[in-house]
Amino acid sequence: MGLIGGILKLPAAPFRGAGWVLRQVVAEAERQYYDPSAIQRELHELSRQLDEGLIDEEEFDRREDELLDRLEAVQEQRRRNQGEY
Repeated sequence: MGLIGGILKLPAAPFRGAGWVLRQVVAEAERQYYDPSAIQRELHELSRQLDEGLIDEEEFDRREDELLDRLEAVQEQRRRNQGEY
């Protein structure tokens, strides 16, 4: 059944390949989203925008809270991972 099963599954191969690619893209996007140095850069950019008057204090506070929440999530995940060993 191995050969026949492989032949029968062959038409679905492009879908499995596309699924693999999609999983890789999502993993990379998550890695970048939760990268502490990227979050720090975004915080600096946000501060620059406030200083230059490109955004108001309310927008700054909202976006800063989001970035700090992401940074806290990264730190919490690292603490959990260190506790597993």
